Amino acid sequence: MADLMIPESIEAVDASWMAAALDQPITSVAHEQIGVGVGVSSSVYRSTLTGAPFETVIVKLPALAEEAVFTSMVLRMYIREVRFFANLAAESPIRVPTGYFGRVDEETSRFVQVMEDMGAMRIVDQNVGMGVDDALQAVDELALWHAHWWSRVDPLVDRGDLVCLSDPVYPAVLPVVFAEGWEKLCEEMPIAEEIRRVAPGWSERMPSLLASLSTDPTTLCHGDYRADNIMFDGDGRVVLLDFQLVGRGSGAYDLAYFVTQSLAPDLAATHETELFNRWRDGLINAGVPEGDTVGLWDRYREAALFCLAYPVVASRGMDLDDPRQRELLNNMNTRFVRAVDQLHLADLL
Repeated sequence: MADLMIPESIEAVDASWMAAALDQPITSVAHEQIGVGVGVSSSVYRSTLTGAPFETVIVKLPALAEEAVFTSMVLRMYIREVRFFANLAAESPIRVPTGYFGRVDEETSRFVQVMEDMGAMRIVDQNVGMGVDDALQAVDELALWHAHWWSRVDPLVDRGDLVCLSDPVYPAVLPVVFAEGWEKLCEEMPIAEEIRRVAPGWSERMPSLLASLSTDPTTLCHGDYRADNIMFDGDGRVVLLDFQLVGRGSGAYDLAYFVTQSLAPDLAATHETELFNRWRDGLINAGVPEGDTVGLWDRYREAALFCLAYPVVASRGMDLDDPRQRELLNNMNTRFVRAVDQLHLADLL
């Protein structure tokens, strides 16, 4: 297994490769691509096996779109996911898939991650939006996640498992890819006036937003805590996916992204304060000093403004002729408009 090569494509993940990766007598493998229109930073496959104690596994490889691979490489996204399964998954307070095999070339970011198939869990389509009861559960467990790693993630950054939100790579890369995504959006989709008010000043403001979101106290941010990466098991507990953006920063970053992008605008408008207070109380109940929660609402608003990066940058690698991807991007923009209005995000520029 130590010499097992990282496959160049899913075609290279044959029975002999899978047998070596899983240390099981695999005799046949069949692959089906899944998650199209859900995520763009990786290509994801469900592999059906013969000869293993489990019928299927999930295989993640680099994205098929070159633009997405470039962004993922410079932001160390594939490295982060493989390292999460190797070093951090076992202590996660939220249920995550079992990682069976992972390998990454840290020079080229070529990677493969084989993991438990959680496809039997209940899924909430991000385009539909998460209901209030599910959102309350997701916020409760997010508080436990943040409390678990509260003020003890610096060694994880030093070890290379995480990237700090204030890392120089972000101001070096994000303005370029943001500009490319913004140009594509303006050419191919209608853009609301509220977004047009904040987008031109976003790149200039972005470094100071990230610096503020990196001030102590910090924790382990999931970085992509949204409905499409959250499932629910039979007991209604969260099952969390996708660890390519794990980083060091304010926990308010995850919460703001979740509320502003995973709930329909009317529900977010009605329940935003309730969800924030519930998350803050959850931190305190889990042992976070109450004094550490002062100022988190300010961090929440800053994170909400930063989150314009997600639809704009993601659009570079999206096929906007695909109905699901176009609908997702349109919903992300519509939900961001609600945040601009209700949270007065233009004032932060």
